[in-house]
Amino acid sequence: MLVAAAVCPCPPLLVPEVAAGAAPELDALRDVCADAVGVLSASRPDLLVAVGPADVPGRVPFPAGARGSFRPFGVAMDVRLGMAADSGGGANDHRALPPSLAVAAWLLRDWKAGPLEGLGVGEQLAPDRCAAAGRDIAASAGRVALLVMGDGSACRSVKAPGYLDERAEGFDAAVGAALAAADIEALAGLDGELAQQLRAAGRAPWQLLAGAARGTGLGGQLLYEAAPYGVGYVVAAWS
Repeated sequence: MLVAAAVCPCPPLLVPEVAAGAAPELDALRDVCADAVGVLSASRPDLLVAVGPADVPGRVPFPAGARGSFRPFGVAMDVRLGMAADSGGGANDHRALPPSLAVAAWLLRDWKAGPLEGLGVGEQLAPDRCAAAGRDIAASAGRVALLVMGDGSACRSVKAPGYLDERAEGFDAAVGAALAAADIEALAGLDGELAQQLRAAGRAPWQLLAGAARGTGLGGQLLYEAAPYGVGYVVAAWS
């Protein structure tokens, strides 16, 4: 059963070494992400699953100890998703974490509250399949927590990666309101085609969260909502 969730954005710039001289610009975001992870720790989960968008057609699991890197972003820095179950590493160590889960691994670098694993979900995964994946995760342990990684629209300004789309601000506002209220119906009803047009990479992970949270009665709190660099970033905690 899902007992807590944290929602965080996943830009590699969240990692100070990647942001370099621009790192102070996202200090407030890093602080609230740490607060959200603290909610997960306080929930005393039997299992924490980090979920993030990935360039895959469906979904792909990553075991504890899976490795990721920020070398593609010009920084000689590697991360691991928790510790492997044995000193030899897991069978899937050859499969690198997608960038979203590499950022999650960085956020969870001090995690000691219990077992940890990851799940990459394709950005085009249908809503019903996202919900089913969420239900499967929620049923996988007695007390499950989720770290849900994903960005809002990348079309919030003319300098944004996707240029300015007038629909972007309203889309991100609706997502923020749904996360603040733990409104699973609103999340489940997000328009996947619109999300794709607005380059909102968080749609599938958010809808997975909606599936996992159904029937739990969790409450939500919005901790951060802004669009630096023209991309919508939101942080929320459910407990």
